[in-house]
Amino acid sequence: MVKKRVLIMGFAKSVPVLLSGFPLVFLPMSNASANEESAAPELDPIVVTATLGPKTRGESDSSVTVIDSETIERLQPQTFEELLVGQPGLDITSNGSFGKNISVFTRGTGSESTVFLVDGVRLRSATTGSTAWQYFPPQMIERVEIVRGSRSNLYGADAVGGVIQAFTHSALTGHEGWVQAGGGDFNTQEYLAGAAGTEGHMKYSVSASHLETDGTAIVEGGEDKGFRNSSALASVAHQFDSGGEASIVILRAQGNTEFIGGDTDFAIQTLGFRLDTPVSDYWRSRILLAESLDEQDNRDTFGDSTFDTKTRSARWENQISIGRHEYIVGGELLVDEVDSTEEFEESSRTNAAIFGQALLNFGPTDFQLSLRADDNEAFGREETGAVAMGVDLDRNHRARVSYSTSFRAPTFNDLYFPGFGNADLQPETAGSVELGIGGQYQSWFWDTAIYQTDADDLIVFTMKDGRFAPFNVNEARIRGAELSAGLELDAWTIQAAASVTDPRDEETDNRIRRRSGKQFRVDVDRAFGQVSVGTTVKGQGYRYDDAENEERIAGFATWDLRAKWQIGSHWTTNLTVDNVLDRKFATALRFDGSEYIAAGRTAMLTLRYDI
Repeated sequence: MVKKRVLIMGFAKSVPVLLSGFPLVFLPMSNASANEESAAPELDPIVVTATLGPKTRGESDSSVTVIDSETIERLQPQTFEELLVGQPGLDITSNGSFGKNISVFTRGTGSESTVFLVDGVRLRSATTGSTAWQYFPPQMIERVEIVRGSRSNLYGADAVGGVIQAFTHSALTGHEGWVQAGGGDFNTQEYLAGAAGTEGHMKYSVSASHLETDGTAIVEGGEDKGFRNSSALASVAHQFDSGGEASIVILRAQGNTEFIGGDTDFAIQTLGFRLDTPVSDYWRSRILLAESLDEQDNRDTFGDSTFDTKTRSARWENQISIGRHEYIVGGELLVDEVDSTEEFEESSRTNAAIFGQALLNFGPTDFQLSLRADDNEAFGREETGAVAMGVDLDRNHRARVSYSTSFRAPTFNDLYFPGFGNADLQPETAGSVELGIGGQYQSWFWDTAIYQTDADDLIVFTMKDGRFAPFNVNEARIRGAELSAGLELDAWTIQAAASVTDPRDEETDNRIRRRSGKQFRVDVDRAFGQVSVGTTVKGQGYRYDDAENEERIAGFATWDLRAKWQIGSHWTTNLTVDNVLDRKFATALRFDGSEYIAAGRTAMLTLRYDI
């Protein structure tokens, strides 16, 4: 980790940047002129998710949103969902508040079609294919990168809509420690503690958090349903004189969530070991050995059940620099395992892959070419690729265009669930085209993109051949547009985003189930010396809960407030009030047609001490 002044969401801030084993790309800075429109733009935020190595957001030729540590500190989220709602291209649904099931639809694709990484380690359930977003603790992270658009050419199966990567707390030069406690509505309590520092060539970071709440009713007139989540993080890294680094990071969250008719004990965990080695002045190699867990013990009116899945992976990447061009080649081996009270026909599967990427620089024009081949013992081979071009129109404006192919793998439930699975399923496949243009100036930025995704062989549950099961039958066309902008002027910080999505079933021309057509978010913050105040307005348009587009769920908008007071050099207090107007809204229906309602007005007060 290094700490460098970079532009996050268009604003110059000091943040830790994960190098991901590769050297930073330093760009020369020119003196600003009096004319802001012709002034040299400051350094873009450096991102690593879009191209497997550190590139500025502009150089990545991708639609990328960065949520930095200062934004996370301002928002003080209790759940990961709070960071994602309203971000460009993201559509969120939930079965109630506080630890209830969450789906993240990126650019209109399914929740199984967004890859989630934690420090490079993939986290998901192999049985459902989805990430347990509702259990992931935002208290353990300092940065999020959201890459929209297919990335199967780099990450393999399921990266159809995009990739979201969370980076955990890192150690910087010196020593630091913190303790935080807070309380709020619904008997919500939160406790945090951590320490980080350096000892010679060693860096370390440890932290722990606990969140518990009595929760709220998730259907009208129902009982309150609680949530409890305890998490811990530990990382240590050793830097070698040669410029290499070896590190290990482990994150675990476990707890309990209640729902109508029962409750679930859960645990999610990621463990990763990295070795970054400079082979020569032009060649750098990285090895990642990782394991992730998704475990659930369910108790409900239908009986007890256990679904434990484990994913082990080994990944080898090599970056080779030749002049102004870079080449990345590597391979990956991934093994999924299932241990369940249900007797699956198969309990494990292996996926082997090779991939390559060329990042070609020709002055104001860049080209990206990538290709990946996956071989899965359950469904065979899939090849994906992408080509992208970025052009500097002038020193403030850049345009990009890309085409990529992707696929979503059938899950263990799709293939092997007893009495339901279909072992003949093939992966969903898709092709996506995107055109984007952005402007970046000394104190503000804007970016816009339009895209279309055409998907074939969608896996849907339907009656066919005399049985109800998953089949490859549907085709979809998804079109959309995204706009994001930001401004930092004096003590003001403003960020805004809006998305329009039209996900359609090609056969019926109906909107795909549970997808909203519009999303927006506006964040405004103002500093007054040691005190800062802010507000967020966010919303989603209406959606249909059924494929026939008959069960309509109304759209909504909510208004949040927050305030922070820096009390001396060590103490800080934060107050957040979410959904100030106490709006009642829902994003999903139960099987009986009743709405899963979100919590109303929620206030939280925290006190933090930094050593």
